Amino acid sequence: MNFIEIIKAIILGLVEGLTEFAPVSSTGHMVIVDDMWLQSEVFLGKYVANTFKVVIQLGSILAVVIIFRWRFIQLLGLDRWVRGKGLSSEDTDMAQATGRLKLAHVIVGLIPAAVLGLLFEDYIDEHLFTTKTVLFGLIIGAVFMILADLFRPKLPKTETVDQITYKQALTVGFIQCFSLWPGFSRSGSTISGGVLLGMSHRAAADFTFIMAVPIMCGASFISLIKNLEYFTMDALPFFIAGFISAFVFALLSIRYFLKLVNRIKLVPFAIYRIVLALIVIVVYF
Repeated sequence: MNFIEIIKAIILGLVEGLTEFAPVSSTGHMVIVDDMWLQSEVFLGKYVANTFKVVIQLGSILAVVIIFRWRFIQLLGLDRWVRGKGLSSEDTDMAQATGRLKLAHVIVGLIPAAVLGLLFEDYIDEHLFTTKTVLFGLIIGAVFMILADLFRPKLPKTETVDQITYKQALTVGFIQCFSLWPGFSRSGSTISGGVLLGMSHRAAADFTFIMAVPIMCGASFISLIKNLEYFTMDALPFFIAGFISAFVFALLSIRYFLKLVNRIKLVPFAIYRIVLALIVIVVYF
C-alpha cells in the first residue's frame, strides 16, 4: 500500500471524525467522498472498503469513551470503586454528577436497531452503500430533522440525560432504525426523535453518543468477522491510518458539537444536508 492510499485513509478518517456526531451522516459523507474522489474499492475491494467505512468509526467511538468516561464508569457500576482514588477534583465531580441513567436504558434503546441490523446487514452492505442511496437518506433525514424542530414541545420535559425514561429510550431505539439507511444519520434520527419526545437537544445528543458506543462496536465486529476472508496485510495500514485520523478529529469536534446543537438546534444541519445533496446531484449526475 503506497503513501497516496494512506493519505486517502487519513482523509476518510477526517471526514468520519468531523461528521460522526453531527446529524449530517458520517457514513453518507464517507460514501460521497469515496465514490466521487478517493475510490477505495479500486485497491481494497468492495467488501473490505465497506467494512472500512464501518470499522473506522471505532476511532470516533474511542473519542466518545474518553470524553464520557465517567458516564460509562457509572453505567458499568464501577463509580464507587474508582471514586476518590487519586482523582482530580474535576474528575471526582464528574463521577458524582452522574447517577440516574441506567445501563438498562441504553440496552432498551439498542435492541430495535440491533435486531434489524443483524437481519438486514447483508442487504445493506450489498445495495445501500452508494451515492444515490445516500442522497436519498440525506434529504429524507433532513426533512425529519426540520419537522422535529418545528413540532418539538416548547418546554422540554427531559432536560438532562439522567431524566430519560424507559419509554423514551425504547421509542428513540425504534427511530434509530432509520439510520440503518446510509445517509439518514444515526445522530440525526435519534436526536430528532428524542426532541420530539420532549428531550432537550443536549439530553438527546448525550443519549445518542452513549448508545453509539455499543452499537458501533457490535457492527464493526460483525462486519470484520463476515469479511475477514477478503482482508490482506496490505490493507492493515489503511485501517490503522483511518482509525487514528477518525479518533483525533472526533476528539476535537465532539465537545464543540455538544455546545453547538443546544444553541442552533437541528434546522441549520438539515439545510446543510439538503444543500450538500443538491450540489452532489449537480456535480455527480
